[in-house]
Amino acid sequence: MSAKDAPPPLPEPLLVEVADSHTHLDMQSGTVEEALVKAAAVGVTTVVQVGCDVKGSRWAAETAAAHENVHAAVALHPNEAPRIVLGDPDGWSRQGAREGGGDAALDDALAEIDRLAALPYVRGVGETGLDFFRTGPEGVAAQERSFRAHIEIAKRHGKALVIHDREAHADVLRVLDEEGAPERTVFHCYSGDAEMAEICAAKGYYMSFAGNVTFKNAQPLRDALAAAPLELVLVETDAPFLTPAPFRGRPNAPYLIPVTVRAMAEARGIGENELAEAIAVNTARAFDY
Repeated sequence: MSAKDAPPPLPEPLLVEVADSHTHLDMQSGTVEEALVKAAAVGVTTVVQVGCDVKGSRWAAETAAAHENVHAAVALHPNEAPRIVLGDPDGWSRQGAREGGGDAALDDALAEIDRLAALPYVRGVGETGLDFFRTGPEGVAAQERSFRAHIEIAKRHGKALVIHDREAHADVLRVLDEEGAPERTVFHCYSGDAEMAEICAAKGYYMSFAGNVTFKNAQPLRDALAAAPLELVLVETDAPFLTPAPFRGRPNAPYLIPVTVRAMAEARGIGENELAEAIAVNTARAFDY
């Protein structure tokens, strides 16, 4: 194993226990148990396991049912919706190459997400939203239709809505306004600026910051974090992606949350314990556990 692929070392434990509000344990190496033990050793005692497709959402629900400190979110990722409707000839997603199934196939997939969203271990509907980075103009209609359906599912089941917003800020905010956002709405891997943070704050949307807040070029993200009200701030790994500096490029996992928490506390000019306490309360409130 090269140094680049090696898992980063365990950070100093946090003194106040926190939750990783967004992780993908099914994409990480090792077992769920190993990941949870390692995370708990540094004060990360709760994780929200997030589904990106029907199969991953079923797995998230099953994993949450089996582990007291795992909560599930279920959804079709914004990039998954166009693949279901239009097909995925490159097989970029984990399912491999697929034929397009049209709107009927999207309806079937959404019906399964709806069924899973009713389960008690499922605390969120997401990640859903819009992604104009990976999906071209031909996929926008399917993404938006899927996003609107997820908003309705979240509201009907009284679950948190977990939003994936990539290069689509104005459209995500527009759809939320048009549909009426659920009571608890979380911008996962918040990527807006300080001005957008003020809009989110006014609407009571939670903003979850990931390891990219530690990156050298991420000053606009740190400014957004400084502008966000403390009672709306969450932390996440989005593991195995977005590993915080100085481990960028190596595999991420929930146990690396303390690295991000410390960078966030520094950006806000508060102590790490004060931030961790707020994050713990906020995450439990956002996901109603």
